Amino acid sequence: MIHIRKSQDRGFANHGWLKSFHSFSFAGYYDPKHMGWGNLRVINEDRIAAGTGFGAHPHKDMEIVSYVMDGALSHEDSMGNVQTIQPGEVQRMTAGTGVVHSEHNRAEGKATHFLQIWLQPSGTGLEPGYEQKRFTDAEKTNVLRLVADPQGLQGSVHLNADARMYASLLRPAAGQVVQLTHEIAVGRKCYVFVIDGEVVVAGKKLTSGDALLAENEHALPFESDQTAELLVFDLAA
Repeated sequence: MIHIRKSQDRGFANHGWLKSFHSFSFAGYYDPKHMGWGNLRVINEDRIAAGTGFGAHPHKDMEIVSYVMDGALSHEDSMGNVQTIQPGEVQRMTAGTGVVHSEHNRAEGKATHFLQIWLQPSGTGLEPGYEQKRFTDAEKTNVLRLVADPQGLQGSVHLNADARMYASLLRPAAGQVVQLTHEIAVGRKCYVFVIDGEVVVAGKKLTSGDALLAENEHALPFESDQTAELLVFDLAA
């Protein structure tokens, strides 16, 4: 079963300093048909105005992943981490028993564009943790590059959740087509989110902000003759 969630069908919140599209129910946006997919609970596509950000706020019992596409995201938390997340970097924060953190765009005259991703953890009451790694464009070009998983395989970020996250930059040569396939194990779900560009997944054309939700599928074929950036989540059902 394959379902397409178009970009324009997402929830949207405009707070002035923050513009956010919600793939799943979040804060003031509620849709009982879109509460999550497998153990993927939140994908917010956020744009933070320069000089603004999220003040200190708490989280608990959630795996939180940040993926920056443009600008930079400054992060501080109660574990003592003071970091800046740049494009190409993946940050994972295990909220576990409780973490307080803040996120700001300290750049001048430029919005920060990033994805805020929440995954339900493998257990409650985990010890809070933090990890951040960079993945180059070359590593992600015309492949599905594993960037987060439970074992930290292939140099990926370690997730305390039964999920694997892949990033891809599709860059076909002139007149050529890039073709990729993601195999899906029995009993698992997949979620594909297109960050930018256009790609055909399982025969369905997706563009920026679109998502594909797959269940009871053996594989997902990807094909594109244009540039595109996307994330693929392999999820517990």
